[in-house]
Amino acid sequence: MSEHEHEHEHGGAPVHGHDHADGLLGKLKQLVKPHSHDAADSVDSELEGSAEGIRAVKISLVVLGLTAVAQLVVVFLTNSTALLADTIHNFSDALTALPLWVAFVLSRRAATRRYTYGFGRAEDLAGIFIVVMIALSAAVAGWESVDKLVNGATVTYPWVVAAAGVVGFIGNELVAVYRIKVGRRIGSAALVADGLHARTDGFTSLAVVAGALGVLLGYPLADPIVGILITLAILVVLRGAARDIYRRLMDAIDPAVTEAAEQTLLDTPGVTGLERVRLRWIGHRIVADAGITVDAGLGVIAAHDIANEAHHRLLHGVPKLSDVTIHVSPEPADDSDHHDLLDHHA
Repeated sequence: MSEHEHEHEHGGAPVHGHDHADGLLGKLKQLVKPHSHDAADSVDSELEGSAEGIRAVKISLVVLGLTAVAQLVVVFLTNSTALLADTIHNFSDALTALPLWVAFVLSRRAATRRYTYGFGRAEDLAGIFIVVMIALSAAVAGWESVDKLVNGATVTYPWVVAAAGVVGFIGNELVAVYRIKVGRRIGSAALVADGLHARTDGFTSLAVVAGALGVLLGYPLADPIVGILITLAILVVLRGAARDIYRRLMDAIDPAVTEAAEQTLLDTPGVTGLERVRLRWIGHRIVADAGITVDAGLGVIAAHDIANEAHHRLLHGVPKLSDVTIHVSPEPADDSDHHDLLDHHA
């Protein structure tokens, strides 16, 4: 399984020290903009991730808007109900970019006394809306396909309709690839889900093409049959998008990321053991909470230095990590427990 496949399966990030762009262009970018994990750079990276998400939303909104307008012109020329439905899907997909846009803007706001972790979870709320829209697309596509299979439908100007369907598919697939790529790079499950939504509308466009070609070949039932198959494909996409958003809402993390964080802490000089390691996504960034043990004979300054080094190593060892809280405890001697006071709260 590749790193990107592993990331998608667990809703996490690939486990290596840094995010690397692919190809010659990516390597050149790394040369002119070296990677860093200083505290200020972590904040800048988070803001850059939101800005990149907003840029992806803007570009895809324009592309899908132009695609839908081009299809709408053909609808008026051909009076095709199938193409009209596909055009509506594309307009709805363009509109789902709006709540995601708002979510990215909100995620850049500073934390408040009420929202002490900030507003990154706004992305996950937008993801819920996107998953609902994918489910709605599947329901509409399935209903239309069954209706055509039972009652029949006539496609006029099939060549023109097929061409418009191809335009719809290309527009949606370009947007889908772009959204998914950016979403995975910045760690936004909501943007990935929105890319999958665009892909489902691309499937719907293919159904329009299949129906038109079926008419040309003398098989009018090809349209509803292919439509049903595409509905099943949309349901598969829906399952993946819903799973990823659910895992974000439930604070799931790739187990390999947790393992890498644990090993990073244990490899830190002076750390004698681990009490806990917790990781969670907030928007497209990860925050960590860890408890480590050190030699009981160390002074406060020495123990703090070890915690600081552990913090620094985690920022380098866990991609997209933006904040770390480390609790330091003295290593228990014999059967003693330095947390006796808290035991009755467990």
